Amino acid sequence: MFQKNDEVESKKGFYHNPVQRGFFPDPSVVRVGDDYYMVNSSFQYFPAIPISHSRDMVHWEVIGHAITNPDWLDLSDIKDSHGIWAPDINYVNGTFYIFATLRLNGDGPYEKPVLRRQLVVTSKNPAGPYSEPKWLEVDNIDPSHFVDDDGKHYMIIAPGIKIVPLDETGTKVAGDMINGWDGTGERCSEGPHILKKDGWYYAIVAEGGTGYGHGINVGRSKKLEGPYEKSPYNPVMRQLDREAPIQRAGHGKLIEDQNGDWWCYYLCGRPNEHKYTTIGRESALDPVTWTEDGWFTINEGNGPSMTQVSPKLSPCVYPKWTRDDFDTETLNVNWEFVRRPAAGSYSLTQRPGFFRIWTQDGTLQEIRAKNTLLRREQELCYQASTKVEFYPDRPGEQAGLTCYYSTATYARFAVCFREGRKLELVINRNQGEELITEISDIKESAVYLKVEVEYLTRRFYYSYDGENWMLAGTLENCIYLCDEGVPNDPKRHTGTLVGIYANNGGWGTRKAADFDFFEYMDE
Repeated sequence: MFQKNDEVESKKGFYHNPVQRGFFPDPSVVRVGDDYYMVNSSFQYFPAIPISHSRDMVHWEVIGHAITNPDWLDLSDIKDSHGIWAPDINYVNGTFYIFATLRLNGDGPYEKPVLRRQLVVTSKNPAGPYSEPKWLEVDNIDPSHFVDDDGKHYMIIAPGIKIVPLDETGTKVAGDMINGWDGTGERCSEGPHILKKDGWYYAIVAEGGTGYGHGINVGRSKKLEGPYEKSPYNPVMRQLDREAPIQRAGHGKLIEDQNGDWWCYYLCGRPNEHKYTTIGRESALDPVTWTEDGWFTINEGNGPSMTQVSPKLSPCVYPKWTRDDFDTETLNVNWEFVRRPAAGSYSLTQRPGFFRIWTQDGTLQEIRAKNTLLRREQELCYQASTKVEFYPDRPGEQAGLTCYYSTATYARFAVCFREGRKLELVINRNQGEELITEISDIKESAVYLKVEVEYLTRRFYYSYDGENWMLAGTLENCIYLCDEGVPNDPKRHTGTLVGIYANNGGWGTRKAADFDFFEYMDE
């Protein structure tokens, strides 16, 4: 298992990339004393914007979310891979600021359809709760927060380096947008950050697109508004070896540790079988070296590293979250709903020790499905299992286990009703369900469900005692559960998650599905 290897390497003074594994794209990190805080894109998932904590820069634990009140951010009708993009976290005078883009569908309640709005939330506590979002009506993407030496706040936003003056609170636009730098000329100049060091303003941008040509380029200027000159070391991060185990490296932010050493956090992806980023884009870390001529390189220009010398900080290995017995009154912070959960659609208290979901209208292939609860896949090989009590009596009623990428692509293994109580293994490769296996005459009792994932193969099992397992079906070559596997799907920026769900097939009925536990183990 990765965790064992990780602990061994940590004791030897090394770490493995990615450091934040699974669907954690677009990292932004801030240091406050000896503590580090990371935020990542969450797209259509809710709660929005996961916040993670570390003390050694390598091992991370989710501690909360920037937006937990669904009335403050309604993602009910947001399309797949829209929603929250590229958040940035900063700490100024005792206050944490988180900026992010809300990518809309482009058909909202405006005279002219708006694609993007920016939000900012603040808190004195890094884990929250955060303030209700303030909205900055700037139709661009990937905002970051920069405070100059004179205390003036700016929002830095793509494409390239666009500079938006903010008021003294850092939450309102206070002037016209300034075009600081267009980037190097490569396509898709995004993910901008400004770093000020030794009198220079360093403009850091992601370019080349978020796929296999992704990278980081840099410019610098003596003035915030420019002009900026390009670094002779560009790209300072890019994977040039298409066979390497880490690809799609870019969208980075620099940080100085308490020892004066510099580092860069950046997004990356681990292709499954060399082609398919099934678990999504992740967050990696590599050292930064400042050159004699005042520029910097990342990992000495060698692209992303697999194994790296650890920062000179005390290791802090968090226990992996492997099992939830649903014995608390609130959900573990590692869970995510697909979009906004329906009000009153679940309970942890009505039957203590169980997660109860009531069936709602909408199926997994519909945006209106509101009660799908998921956790991130974090390795290319793992197994997950659950125990469900569910007694449907109408066609379409179903509850069970799902490996979920989007409404267009998923696999589900569920208790359902079709001329009797049955088990169904169903896949959706591209906007259409296919029945793979049907198991009739299952016992009128609780059913254990399990998936074993081995790279692109997924095997589904069921049991009545949790010990004796029967194979229901095997899915080979699951390339549709990834970013690249469905070329005609317009936006695929997330990753595959695994979890539980229940819905009613459109009957309008509320029927309880009780899940006793959920267990996840990396292989």
